[in-house]
Amino acid sequence: MSKPLILVCNDDGVFAPGIKALVSAVEQFGEVVVVAPDSPQSGQGMSITINHPLRYRRIEFKGTSQAYTCDGTPVDCMKLAVNHILKRKPDLVVSGINHGANSSVNVKYSGTMSAALEGCMEKIPSIGFSLLDHSIEANFEPSLPFVQKIVKLVLKRGLPDFTCLNVNIPNISSELIKGIKVCRQANGNWTEELEERTDPMGEKYFWLTGKFKSYDTGMDHDLWALENGYISIVPTHYDMTNHTLISPLSRWEW
Repeated sequence: MSKPLILVCNDDGVFAPGIKALVSAVEQFGEVVVVAPDSPQSGQGMSITINHPLRYRRIEFKGTSQAYTCDGTPVDCMKLAVNHILKRKPDLVVSGINHGANSSVNVKYSGTMSAALEGCMEKIPSIGFSLLDHSIEANFEPSLPFVQKIVKLVLKRGLPDFTCLNVNIPNISSELIKGIKVCRQANGNWTEELEERTDPMGEKYFWLTGKFKSYDTGMDHDLWALENGYISIVPTHYDMTNHTLISPLSRWEW
């Protein structure tokens, strides 16, 4: 039997240290192909390119059989890979390792997780990995054994169709990581502000700033896990239906 085909993507760009660390972690499990943005695409969510041509080119990337950089979003990269570049459907999609958290509501904006969500929409087992360190010099080494453990299990056991895993790793040494917790997405939001500034030409512009606010008090969500030294795994899908409201809403006098 052929080796598992593993498709790797991210949102920090193909030259980010996080994706290099992810490839080094998964290359032992199968044939690795990278298709990733040619520049940072953080916060792009599920956006796709529709107003200009999409281009990609082949590059050299250690630990891969093929690697490509694309001038689009993470979802663009996934669509190109699955529908054009690859000769068969991947056995696994891994995205990341993201520089910074994608816990709680951040999953909705994340390009890293959008690549994983696009993968699971294609019925491919998919995982998004994030390390709670935004630095370009982030140390990914402590997280790699845990990445390998999770990848090995998913390759062995698979995932339900249309479901991916959102994995967040605390920025602590490996001996301080207490373990892995499967949990729910925390309830939180950003209190956002648009800071008004002036450019050198005297024109006004705005810079998005804000603070994250958690509304959760439980111990079963991803923020609690991360704050208490655990790696969080949240099973995630793209169905945004509030199923509990269907029945009550149906009784309204429409």
